[in-house]
Amino acid sequence: MKPSQLERGKAIHKQTGGTFYYATRLLPARIRTPTYVLYGFFRVADEVVDSDQGRSPEQQRNRLEHIREAALGNAEAEEPVVDAFDEIRRGHGIDDEEIHAFVDAMLADIDANRYETYADLEDYMRGSAAAVGHMMMTLMAPEDPDTARPHAGALGEAFQLTNFIRDVREDIRDLDRVYLPLETLHAHDVTVDQLREAEVTPGFRRAVRTELLRAEDRYRTGVAGIEHLPQDCQFPVLLASTLYAEHHRLIRDRDYDVLSAPPSLSTSRKLWVVARTWWNWRRFEDPVTVFRRVSPVPEADVAAADADGHASVPQPE
Repeated sequence: MKPSQLERGKAIHKQTGGTFYYATRLLPARIRTPTYVLYGFFRVADEVVDSDQGRSPEQQRNRLEHIREAALGNAEAEEPVVDAFDEIRRGHGIDDEEIHAFVDAMLADIDANRYETYADLEDYMRGSAAAVGHMMMTLMAPEDPDTARPHAGALGEAFQLTNFIRDVREDIRDLDRVYLPLETLHAHDVTVDQLREAEVTPGFRRAVRTELLRAEDRYRTGVAGIEHLPQDCQFPVLLASTLYAEHHRLIRDRDYDVLSAPPSLSTSRKLWVVARTWWNWRRFEDPVTVFRRVSPVPEADVAAADADGHASVPQPE
């Protein structure tokens, strides 16, 4: 892999990775370097459908299909980071199925901007989130990948669900997309027009709460599998989890209003989470215990009671 390829991936990750970039820097070098390339590849494909470059839908499809073929080594890459991704794919044995799933999800973004049910959204996240988790897990090469794989996919979905909740305003304003399932909005008497007008109703707060609890179920499943990763990868993945989940504390603190302003972690808040996660890791060295003590994600029984309105989510210990 050429230095220019690595630097391109690292620059993309640093510029757009935000929360994930914090944790990536703590990965061992053998994982950190290819992670920069993977993230660069993801962003290059994502930008085809997210950035305003004047491409028609057909041009977007053609561009993504070319990226797919280049990532699989079947065409010459136009982006150095895509060329590097092909090298990483071959060197680490990333399954072609994951590349196909990811690119198919990017293609879906060209035409689909609403998801009727959560099952529909899950189908999309198979490529946009679970495939990303699977590829990252492959880089880490756990001893038992079959056991680690569903947890890695769940964690990828958890991160993306947090992004969907956090970015409701930007997604509809800039891309005319709504990633909250329409069935959830309808159940709480929320219309797409109200989202577009940033109208925070009691129903909207309930809808966000519903999806927050759903995301937290994926966090619990995902974090439960961190123990199956190599020892030197566990803390960085755990830290990424506590950092992403910290957005949920902000969302609850503002009573589920993500329309007035997007919840964003300040540098001091990130450092606070890093310090608490590290201190608890040194004490317990158990991902589930540390996540429970640091994150705002409740245990399953507390979450079930909270969903019924009989309990509140506990603060970190």
